[in-house]
Amino acid sequence: MAMPRKLKNMNIFNDGRSYQGVAKSVTLPPLGRKMEAFRGAGMNGPVKADLGMSDDGIALEWTCGGFDLATLRQWGAVKADGVLLRFAGAYQRDDTGEVDSVEIVVRGRHETIEPGDAAPGEDTEQKITTTCSYYKLTVNGRTEIEVDLLNFIEVVDGVDLLAEQRKAIGI
Repeated sequence: MAMPRKLKNMNIFNDGRSYQGVAKSVTLPPLGRKMEAFRGAGMNGPVKADLGMSDDGIALEWTCGGFDLATLRQWGAVKADGVLLRFAGAYQRDDTGEVDSVEIVVRGRHETIEPGDAAPGEDTEQKITTTCSYYKLTVNGRTEIEVDLLNFIEVVDGVDLLAEQRKAIGI
């Protein structure tokens, strides 16, 4: 019997600044595809055609304790890839003790910064949603997925899924 890999610890880095002791949680970006059902002659049912990345885009949500001035100073970043965030997670199996290093790097800008409730003597936290134009998932030093929306790059398991399309349209 095997045990699942569970997140045992993590850290977040904002433009290289460590949030050790400050970051409380992170909602890793869901990866979605835009699919359209197609049912043609001689087909007994629809098959969904893959039309690329989901219209929902890529977003990372994260929460830090207290009041974080650094994220507020990044508010309104002009460039679509103006903020660099890195999630570093240690996932461990309890049957073998094996630890996997999981890293997610995103570039984007903060869509929302929620300073939360301000009450004396109560916990405070700041929630940030960062919309991303770039996403890279690395596990144990190997790049598994890399999506660069601005440069029309999508690599999964070492295969650039858009290489032939870039060639076909001359970019």
